[in-house]
Amino acid sequence: MSWAFDASRPIFTQITERLTEDILCGRYPPGSRLPSVRELAAEAAVNPNTVQRALTELENAGLAVGTRGAGRCVTGDAAVIAEAQRTMAVRLSQEYLQRMTALGIGAEEIGSILEEIYNGGKTQ
Repeated sequence: MSWAFDASRPIFTQITERLTEDILCGRYPPGSRLPSVRELAAEAAVNPNTVQRALTELENAGLAVGTRGAGRCVTGDAAVIAEAQRTMAVRLSQEYLQRMTALGIGAEEIGSILEEIYNGGKTQ
């Protein structure tokens, strides 16, 4: 996994977002073990304290569960994961709609564009 960070945002936030997306996309299935702080820090070439902060954020969001001596695992609670997926989908949709509206594109055309993309570029 390659890590590239945006200098305008805190690194721990970017690590949290990446791990969240990996959990929500199934790269780390429910109940699976997450890499250790040291493993992630070495992989991302960052300070372990930065990774620790990111993993704490995942725990606070309910997506990760820590156990003393056993590291952290992805929550096994499907409802928590489903709610996080929905929250992310809403946020991404809002960002998309704001950008499209700023371009002056209306709801009907947005729907048409999405349908075309969803159908692999083929209009019906």
